[in-house]
Amino acid sequence: MSQPYIRVARPDDEDGLARLDRAAWSTLHSVQPRPQPPYDPFFSERFGPRDHLVAEFDGRLAGYVRIAYPTSLAVHTHVRQIQGLAVAAEARGAGVGRALVRAAVEHARKAGARRMTLRVLGHNGPARALYESEGFVVEGVLPEELLLDGKYVDDVLMGQAL
Repeated sequence: MSQPYIRVARPDDEDGLARLDRAAWSTLHSVQPRPQPPYDPFFSERFGPRDHLVAEFDGRLAGYVRIAYPTSLAVHTHVRQIQGLAVAAEARGAGVGRALVRAAVEHARKAGARRMTLRVLGHNGPARALYESEGFVVEGVLPEELLLDGKYVDDVLMGQAL
């Protein structure tokens, strides 16, 4: 079985990433409404190709992770945050998500970050298990912080020292 190839996104990945992101949308992990046409561009002024690592698996775009500063404050420049992770349905279970998380942590470490954080929905058991297996620990829980599909969901902050 082949391994995912991870690289920094390029501008020409935009259409493929946008399609992957729309196909992977679910209330299991998204707090945004289901995307509707006309679709917003995947890359924006806030998050460009440089803020994404992409996974190629068997020669196809299979996933991405978005790495960003948690805020624009200067006091936060030592921290990076995973602010999006998606894996194509056909690539799930093949180690793509794990490879992306590991690459994100290494990317942040090489950039000089001292901490890596993320927020995950409390009901997203598969994502929480993946993050925990990669060294993230729960650092805080905002109980019933979000209302998704008529149900209150916890917002879980996880992090690790780099």
